[in-house]
Amino acid sequence: MDLTLIWKTLVIGVVEGLTEFLPVSSTGHIILAEEVLDFTGPPGKVFDIVIQLGAILAICVLYRAKIWSTVTGVLQRDPRAVRFAGSVIVAFLPAAVVGVIAYKVIKQFLMSPMVVAIALIVGGVAILVIERLAQRPRVKSVDDIDLKTAFYIGLCQCLAMIPGVSRAGATIMGARAFRVERATAAEFSFFLAMPTMLGASVYDLYKNWSDLSWSGSATIALGFTAAFFSALVVVAPFIRFISRYGFALFAWYRIAIGGLALVLLLMR
Repeated sequence: MDLTLIWKTLVIGVVEGLTEFLPVSSTGHIILAEEVLDFTGPPGKVFDIVIQLGAILAICVLYRAKIWSTVTGVLQRDPRAVRFAGSVIVAFLPAAVVGVIAYKVIKQFLMSPMVVAIALIVGGVAILVIERLAQRPRVKSVDDIDLKTAFYIGLCQCLAMIPGVSRAGATIMGARAFRVERATAAEFSFFLAMPTMLGASVYDLYKNWSDLSWSGSATIALGFTAAFFSALVVVAPFIRFISRYGFALFAWYRIAIGGLALVLLLMR
């Protein structure tokens, strides 16, 4: 692996890890970064899929105590654990169903830098509006999110199938619209990411199995590691920041990046 490929791989991996759980669209950033860097990963889609799993592993490590207590609580039929696990499953289902139905359309028509740029801008405006209109929070713990609220959050997650919308942004803002406190909304989004991204990755691997190649295993491993460690360090500061300052900074960032990308694309 030459030095140019190494630094490009590291940049893509870090971008994935830093943006996966922020409301700024990791998929959108990866598409734009690969376009700007002229990055071509290993044959097939295995690189993009595996580096996402690196970010998910970071969340599993950070929230391992909650995951373990939920698993053991469900086995022991603890009502609080059962309610939380049920909420995550209910929130996951809409995207699972819609994703299977709309997979071909999304891959064929929406995976483009222009779609990403527009979605980043529209999503940034949406965040500013929701933050301004959000009512006083009534839910301040992930254990208190009921099935109805979880289902609505799951419906909002379906919007994230449009590259540039942001899975984290759609679920967090969906939760905020239904009066979930900021940090709680972000943490529920993290837990929801686990089945959602794992399911999406497995389905992606299944659909693209004939085109996959592990010939660039060193590149894949480097991207995975970069995504894992960058996600590991960004989550806790993100929670502290939004608890104190909200999401406006991320909204303006989306609008700025989306606007810049749109200008550059139109000038080509």
